[in-house]
Amino acid sequence: MAINKSKVAVGFIVAGSLTLIFGAISVIVGPTVISSQVVKNTVIDPKNDLTYTMWKDIPVPFFMSVYFFNVLNPAEILKGEKPMVEQRGPYVYRKQCQKENITFHPNGTVSYREYRQYHFEPSMSAGNESDVVTIPNMLVLGASVMMENLPYVLRLMMSATFKTFKEGAFLTKPVGELMWGYDSGLVDFLNQYLPGMIPTSGKFGLFSEFNNSNTGLFTVFTGKDDIRKVHRVDSWNGLTELPYWRTAQSNMINGTAGQMWPPFMTKESTLPFYSPDACRSMELVYQRPGEMYGIPLYRYVAPKTLFANGTDYAPNEGFCPCRQSGLLNVSTCRHNSPVFISHPHFFNADPVLLDYVQGLNPSEEKHGLFIDIHPQTGVPLNVSIRLQLNLYMKKVSGITETGKISDVVMPMIWFEENGYIDGPIVNTFHTNLVVLPTVLEYLQYILIGLGLATIIVAAVVYHKVKAAQKEPVKGSHGLETKKKSISTSD
Repeated sequence: MAINKSKVAVGFIVAGSLTLIFGAISVIVGPTVISSQVVKNTVIDPKNDLTYTMWKDIPVPFFMSVYFFNVLNPAEILKGEKPMVEQRGPYVYRKQCQKENITFHPNGTVSYREYRQYHFEPSMSAGNESDVVTIPNMLVLGASVMMENLPYVLRLMMSATFKTFKEGAFLTKPVGELMWGYDSGLVDFLNQYLPGMIPTSGKFGLFSEFNNSNTGLFTVFTGKDDIRKVHRVDSWNGLTELPYWRTAQSNMINGTAGQMWPPFMTKESTLPFYSPDACRSMELVYQRPGEMYGIPLYRYVAPKTLFANGTDYAPNEGFCPCRQSGLLNVSTCRHNSPVFISHPHFFNADPVLLDYVQGLNPSEEKHGLFIDIHPQTGVPLNVSIRLQLNLYMKKVSGITETGKISDVVMPMIWFEENGYIDGPIVNTFHTNLVVLPTVLEYLQYILIGLGLATIIVAAVVYHKVKAAQKEPVKGSHGLETKKKSISTSD
């Protein structure tokens, strides 16, 4: 049976056209389909296995590295000399976070409490929790500044109390006790006769409130009604604004809870989040693109204005009373204790702060904070939050324990909370966010190319077939005449 080449060519032209159309439609519709899948999978919903598990339990390794500023010359400081410190650490703790009491609400929000635990990791640390360091005594120096404007007689009585419990301006204790608490007769006394003056009723430690605690009752949007709101904080402990600061702008609870952000970020996007530990909302800004395990990311960092004072950056006036730029006064949410937060080693702070303390060497690589985000999903891939805890100390008349201490914002510790996506979750992320979209993108253009090639080849074949059908066979007329001549002769 003879094959009709022209019909076959037409069939290939039709097939090529359909392939081309399908490829073109894929180019137009493909990104929309991918975006709809991102939206579907980033909504806070127990049905979304990957992202819901990441949100609920944070399955990636997360660590807190703590560095102490060991005071080298406590006696000289009491005589008015410049403090000298040396950095000790890191002392590394594995951080475990888990959300509990998760309750979904009809208005598209979900409430939860996130509990955290810390476990010491000796193999990752530069020392043991038994290491002894010397730091300023917050109970003595903090209380002294708090009592500076009280009647002189009360200051004398407080100084006598310090002496009774043998409390001095500096404290030399093991790292573990300074971190998680130690028994103090002074703490028991203050809680009995001056309740509310200090934030703890048991052991006193720099992180005694952190371990086995929660960060408060968060209510955030699920993104079900509007994906642009996913993870955004609706309220914290029932509050939609804070009571700590001087202006409405400073008291705003902005952004997310600091773990995930809405999808489809651009270089113009920022990373706003509320931090209960810092008692305020903060905002990071885009720095540069990058990639991790082949996954594209945007790096966001703290702007220099984050801890700037009200003089250098007017919007921060609400966080005052301020000192030099680079310090956040958190006394209003820390029982009026003269505590300041900054970047480690006073990075990005007023250089004069470095003149007051010897032994600090700030650098962006070691002390700048950053968050690496996958922009399409708003999921952090690599996080490093670095902050420093400082105590303002000075000579207070009537309290002899303060000696002749010069006015100084004294660094006590700095810590880094860091985590990154690793293990099986990286493979899942890479497959879903890199491999599949890339395959789909290439497939679109392969279909378009294949469709065009099929159409062109089939059109050429069809043209040749038609041309061959129209052209007469060479010599056929002469041959027929000759045959007739022979027949006549016979």
